[in-house]
Amino acid sequence: MPPTNKGRQTEAAFLDAARRCFAEKGYLNTKISDIAQAAGRSTGSFYNYYDNKDQLLEALLDQFSNEVVEASLASKNTDPEDGVRQAVTAYWTTYKKYLPEIIGLFQMSMLDDDFRDRWHAQRAAGIKQVLAGLHGAERGGYDIGIPLEPLATVLVNMLESSCWSWLAVRGGVAGSIPDDETAIEILTAVWYRTVYGSRTSR
Repeated sequence: MPPTNKGRQTEAAFLDAARRCFAEKGYLNTKISDIAQAAGRSTGSFYNYYDNKDQLLEALLDQFSNEVVEASLASKNTDPEDGVRQAVTAYWTTYKKYLPEIIGLFQMSMLDDDFRDRWHAQRAAGIKQVLAGLHGAERGGYDIGIPLEPLATVLVNMLESSCWSWLAVRGGVAGSIPDDETAIEILTAVWYRTVYGSRTSR
């Protein structure tokens, strides 16, 4: 039976409430009763949609992944630097939006094999997308001069680690923490100069 409008609204309320609770209490400290209360629903109704809190986190992480991809592909930039900036901006802003869920995923990946596998799968999907862009750059005549598969991994690592250090860890980072615009420009510059720094003669 397809979900009703009321059912979709209730599920959306649980997702929104979970995001607020994770931000306020942290994923590990949030209880299902906290989420239900924040959603204005009963704890029993929660189980009509999710078996447990972990399953709800997975649904939110799906939203994160989908939003990153949609934002990255929102427009077709012909200028390579603009394309890189759009991809970096999409990842940074969505990571910041879903920071409580990302922290929850990181915590659970150290405690649960399924979450660890999910984290690896999410990274693999990102690496595959970046790798496709690198192949496109080479087809466009850019001489990258670095093996593409490990380079794609390094670029994804750079985005992940920078977002984690500057958005999640914050107080433990040496030096000042850049604002959003500066962070995006730095990450864009490193990516762009590495990939598009030279072009083969055609």
